[in-house]
Amino acid sequence: MYIYAAGKSMDERSAYYSADGDLLLVAQEGALDIRTELGWLLVRPMEICVIPRGIKYQVHLPSGPARGYALELYQGHFTLPELGPIGSNCLANARDFQAPVASFSEDYGATASEGPNTYSITVKFNNSLFQTKQPHTPFDVVAWHGNYYPYKYDLGRFNTIGSISYDHPDPSIFTVLSALSDHPGTAVADFVIFPPRWLVAEGTFRPPWYHRNTMSEFMGLIAGDYDAKKGGQGGFMPGGASLHNVMSGHGPDANSFEGARNAELKPALVGKGSCAFMFESSLMIGVTEWGLKMCRKVQEGYSDESWGGVKVHWKRPEGINGDGQASN
Repeated sequence: MYIYAAGKSMDERSAYYSADGDLLLVAQEGALDIRTELGWLLVRPMEICVIPRGIKYQVHLPSGPARGYALELYQGHFTLPELGPIGSNCLANARDFQAPVASFSEDYGATASEGPNTYSITVKFNNSLFQTKQPHTPFDVVAWHGNYYPYKYDLGRFNTIGSISYDHPDPSIFTVLSALSDHPGTAVADFVIFPPRWLVAEGTFRPPWYHRNTMSEFMGLIAGDYDAKKGGQGGFMPGGASLHNVMSGHGPDANSFEGARNAELKPALVGKGSCAFMFESSLMIGVTEWGLKMCRKVQEGYSDESWGGVKVHWKRPEGINGDGQASN
């Protein structure tokens, strides 16, 4: 998992590919105009794209500097989640994913070892970078067909579902893409979003409850405010991220908790103009030295600033003694 930032386009005579895994890109600020071997993909904020392992590409920044999130998948490929009793439609529909149209360059010579220019090809192999040179363009695919290709998706097309009676459903109902593990019921990685949606559940604490689980949760904010974490100093801001690893307790911050606890339970539209997301994994997630210390962006007081002010509202009911038994 990465947070990326780019200040300039790649050189027009360069390309990159990963031999390690598929790359999921989540654009947060600034557009990415990505030239792949199979054609172009324009990826704007509130859109995602997946570039399969081994596909060469080149990134241009048509609107200036860009920032966002990325996940490299080392096992399997992303698929749409099984809908089960939901039926044939909902969540991310297959019809809304877009693939590139072939677009090729004719910058080459009479043989593979000849050409008027030199191209630099950088490859990520076993988590190390290598580079080679070649005299012909890497973007020479005249036409293609098949089921192994880069694609993009507009997150605004996601069809949300939720409770229309009571209780808070598991966030798996917001899964856009999933890469299943070899252990049934778990995923190497899920991509989950929290777009604008209506909350109507009655008799319910509507934000996510306090919990810990067997999935590691890396959360980012593309735009707006997240309903379970307030913004501002020390809060959750667009471009930021949080990591709650396997079995780490977490939930709404103190202000969000009090707000939801005292809110009138009428139909409410949450997340207008906002979109948060999660990279989830059944695997434990490590953090690099750069991410922990060198970047100097870690919110050192995160735990206390988020939950140190959570109030205790529970009181022992009258007539109940210390062992939980009713007194005679």
